[in-house]
Amino acid sequence: MGNKIYCLLIFFIGIKFFGQDSDTVHKNSFFIAPEIVVGKTGEANTGFPDTEIQKSLFVSFGVYTTLTGKNRSRLKPFKTGFSLGITDFGNIEKLGLAYTLMPFSEFKIFQKYSNRWSLDLGLGVAYLDTQFDADRNAFNKAITTKINWAFRSFIYYDLIKKDRINWRMGLGYAHFSNGHTRLPNQGLNSFLISLSSSIGNEPEMEKIEKVKDKQKKRFSETYFSFRTGIGQNVLSQVFNDKKEVYSIALSAGKILNKRIKLGTGIYYRFYEHYYDHIKNDGQLISEQVPEFKENPYRYATNLGVFVNAELLLGHFGTEFELGINIHKPFYKIDWQLSQGFFFRGEYTKLGELDWYYKVKRTVSSRLGIKYYLINTYKSPVNNVFLGANINANLGQADFSEFSIGYVYRLKH
Repeated sequence: MGNKIYCLLIFFIGIKFFGQDSDTVHKNSFFIAPEIVVGKTGEANTGFPDTEIQKSLFVSFGVYTTLTGKNRSRLKPFKTGFSLGITDFGNIEKLGLAYTLMPFSEFKIFQKYSNRWSLDLGLGVAYLDTQFDADRNAFNKAITTKINWAFRSFIYYDLIKKDRINWRMGLGYAHFSNGHTRLPNQGLNSFLISLSSSIGNEPEMEKIEKVKDKQKKRFSETYFSFRTGIGQNVLSQVFNDKKEVYSIALSAGKILNKRIKLGTGIYYRFYEHYYDHIKNDGQLISEQVPEFKENPYRYATNLGVFVNAELLLGHFGTEFELGINIHKPFYKIDWQLSQGFFFRGEYTKLGELDWYYKVKRTVSSRLGIKYYLINTYKSPVNNVFLGANINANLGQADFSEFSIGYVYRLKH
């Protein structure tokens, strides 16, 4: 399994955004949105190449989706689609260009005060034509692979709204990284502003809002979920070959108004890199943790608890998870090796076990997208999903993962 699997899954989900279901209507709802984006690329490491203004050009294609029948009172129109973009990070020679394909979802926020604010979330793949090279580009430790994850989060404000065109400004954040499948992988982070125009017909809101009061009552559904996944990561720049991470998770929670899914659960992970390093009596094992050799399997595992939130939009979902690692003993070795300095394959200095290490060891996070076999708005009792995720220690990538899962929903 590699980056190609993630690319195929994300492309498939992006194409599915345009699929129609019996519960939705897309009449006169197609739009196209050209966008100019500028900002600043943050320094990924000490000695990072100097950068000028970051410049991007994006074109988004999508639809306004509205629900008909009994569901329409609970779900406002939202936008889904995919974006194509090209980004100049401000230093063509050292950082190069990024070519992005990104499915996205967008929905209104702050509607109690104004109908002009929207939140846009996108997660996709990007091809970066310039990478780290120990001889020719040693100070660009942000990107080491050609295929990378790409993430965008933008808040938009409508400036001028016409019949078929909507001018707006945006403020947002963008991130590119390979999900810890090769090091160094500090990632590229940017804070951005944009000007865009959305060209196309919006649905007529007044027709959507005319529903009976009894249909407007908020409701929730209880769910139980199981997922299993397989991912890949590397241990350090010295141990830079990809190996698998196996995971399972159980969770339960509430689905609010068919749109927001909130839950809590437990996860278990097994790191093949950890197991092999212990089994082979790798660097630092005998010196620091000789007891690990008595039970390599136990010390190569990770247990934790988490809370998560997911935005459900028909067949797909955008998920964020925050967790606490209860058991991850090998991370002490992981941190020292991955954050250390080396020369010709030998470490000259190990990563320090400071307060920052303690935070990273404790806090986990997860971001990804899912594709559900059955439209979630139909409230199916049984549903199956596929997912692509980045798992992290706090905000630093830990491993990239492909997963499959099952959701059982209690009838309302």
